[in-house]
Amino acid sequence: MSVLTKILATLDTMAPADRQIGQFIVDNPEEMLRLSSVALGEQTGRSQSSVVKFAQKLGYPSYQQLKLAVSEAKAQQWQAPPGMVHGSIDRADGYVAVQQKLVAGKLAAMQQTMSVNSEQTVTQVLDLLDRAERIHLAGVSASSLVARDFAIKLMKLGRNVLHDSDSHVQLASAASLGSRDVMLALSLSGTSIETVRIAELAKQRGASVVVVSSLRDNPLSAIADVVLHSVSDEDNVRSSSITARDAQLALTDLLFILLVQRQTDANDHIHRSEAAVAALKVR
Repeated sequence: MSVLTKILATLDTMAPADRQIGQFIVDNPEEMLRLSSVALGEQTGRSQSSVVKFAQKLGYPSYQQLKLAVSEAKAQQWQAPPGMVHGSIDRADGYVAVQQKLVAGKLAAMQQTMSVNSEQTVTQVLDLLDRAERIHLAGVSASSLVARDFAIKLMKLGRNVLHDSDSHVQLASAASLGSRDVMLALSLSGTSIETVRIAELAKQRGASVVVVSSLRDNPLSAIADVVLHSVSDEDNVRSSSITARDAQLALTDLLFILLVQRQTDANDHIHRSEAAVAALKVR
């Protein structure tokens, strides 16, 4: 996981001193690399010991180790196309600025989501989905739309999938799960009471529980056997779940493509599905 992504995702849960240091590093990673711990403390109005403790809280034994991690994160960082503007859209922005910020926000959410999930964790989820007798997808609001999209894709592969937009139906379906089934629950906050209850019931029934949620610890992630993380910039002010949905979609699309690679008869299933739908189109 990129240290810059980790800092960004946990900023609002940090103590004030740590938040100031973390915000400076996220906003000015290249400048941070040129600063000593004393200089960084001066830049942020904090002491050298606060900077060192900040590094240790992130799991680095020294400030130099933190600098090395930031340097590696910068080297691996996916770059937005030239001319892109990052940041929140406000009322004063013109049409072109809104376009640029919207696309930049979507790209950043998808790229960071890909970077925080290791191949090992994704492979764990693939193994569970591959072996599952039934796959139940749960989520409410925007997460329900992502769950529905993934359910349709899995059905095209011939998988036995359970999904309904009604959380009461999701709860009833979860009650029928068993030890050979998988529950995949999506919630950016991880606090949606319906999704938490559905995942809890699936766990009680012996099903494996996979959760797609934020980097922060939350009630839904605490239930999971495996957690996949989605990153979004919409934790504070937002008019809709735009980048959160895109981050979840990117992750479920990745799972779908990797399942297609694994499944030897995947193309046969997909072609039969396409042929069935084509028969309904007006010629």
